[in-house]
Amino acid sequence: MSLSITSGHLAGIIVTLAGVTLVGLYAGRRVKSAGDFQVGGRRAGTAVVAGAIMGTLVGGSSTIGTAQMAFKYGLCAWWFTLGSGIGCALLGLGMVRRVREVPLHTVPQYLGLSYAKSTGLIACAVAFICSGLGIVAQGLSGVALLSAMFGIASLAAAGVCVLLVLGFVFFGGVWGAGLVGMFKSSLLYLAVVGSGALAYYLAGGQAGLMALFPSFPWFSFFGRSFNQDFALGLSMLVGVLSSQYYIQAVYAGKSLADARRGALLSAVLIPPVGLGGVLVGLYMRANFPGISSDQALPQFILGHLPPVLAGVAMAALLITVIGTWAGIVLGISTILTRDIYKQYIRPGVEDSGMLLMQRLIILLVCLLSVPLITTSAGTLIMGWVTLSMFLQGCTTLLPLLAALFLPRLVTPAAATLSALLGPLAVVAWYVLFPDGLSPVYPGFLVSLLALILVSLVDRRGRVPGAG
Repeated sequence: MSLSITSGHLAGIIVTLAGVTLVGLYAGRRVKSAGDFQVGGRRAGTAVVAGAIMGTLVGGSSTIGTAQMAFKYGLCAWWFTLGSGIGCALLGLGMVRRVREVPLHTVPQYLGLSYAKSTGLIACAVAFICSGLGIVAQGLSGVALLSAMFGIASLAAAGVCVLLVLGFVFFGGVWGAGLVGMFKSSLLYLAVVGSGALAYYLAGGQAGLMALFPSFPWFSFFGRSFNQDFALGLSMLVGVLSSQYYIQAVYAGKSLADARRGALLSAVLIPPVGLGGVLVGLYMRANFPGISSDQALPQFILGHLPPVLAGVAMAALLITVIGTWAGIVLGISTILTRDIYKQYIRPGVEDSGMLLMQRLIILLVCLLSVPLITTSAGTLIMGWVTLSMFLQGCTTLLPLLAALFLPRLVTPAAATLSALLGPLAVVAWYVLFPDGLSPVYPGFLVSLLALILVSLVDRRGRVPGAG
């Protein structure tokens, strides 16, 4: 399937990217302090909160990665965005109030205040690793997209992506992520949901698709296995509830109602994006089985939409990838600035110094990501994100929920061991049993047992009158 970019494609791309640039510049004018940069000065409305969540959560994995996985395995690829949507709903309904009641800028900071400094440091370290995994996933998506659009090499494509990420978040922080996320989400429905509807029509609707593929595994939610596919949805659910990026977005809301509505709006809007990617992946598998799987969505758009519309859609996809990448970088830079730099390196640093350091960290993280991306070409995009969410959830979620809802029942030693042993169990299981049970299950079991058993031992050791 040989495709080339025309002047019509370029016109759509240029107009769309110009619009995003103007939004980013407007966002930069609203940043006067580190607080504005990190949590928007807590002035974000419903749409900006939803934009910040979707701007990070709906990225290359939800679009290009979902189409890639559907091309290879079918409907089970939808679990990625289904799990994300359920996670956003639980965040809005169950956690937003408690999150906003605490002096929280970062999740590790809150864990350190609730338990012990060591708990927060472990959470920082794992968050940094998870951010790297997430960035690789977005980088692979961006490289696939730019290769389809312009035929450029992976190193050059990764470099272009880094420059765009810096333009997104370097000046605007959470305002950049949120406002651009709003703009991007509108275009995203055109690019992915619209493409999915077109693919469904071209395939002959449900009857046509059923005639092209056997019902199992292509139309099963557990086409690979219950173990793998349910774990994919679960990983996204726990990742949303425990990751800095999404909690930072709801913390930026100007009111509890805005924060809650923003999370719930995201829960409604995210799953249709995944379904669109699934439909495109199935159509391309039926009609162009010889293409590279990561090219399913880009090549469908270039080959089946009018040139200007295709240019807008491709630019929207590029914005999607870059916006998620930018959100990840914003989250980890906030953690490193507040929880490491201010806490241990320069405790008395002024606000302007914090803002400068955060921007320098963003620059460094972006530059270091280029070699990671270029050496990971050809791997499954979804796999990187899943592993990231496994690690994040098994480190942070249970200690965080305990701190928010059961603050007196879990001891500092229990929380620290839970945060340490959970991700270690994930890594050990991943290495020892790569084809066995998903590592998220033993990871959560170990984390939960550490939380319960160590707390019980600690409390039994506190004998009345002793010490």
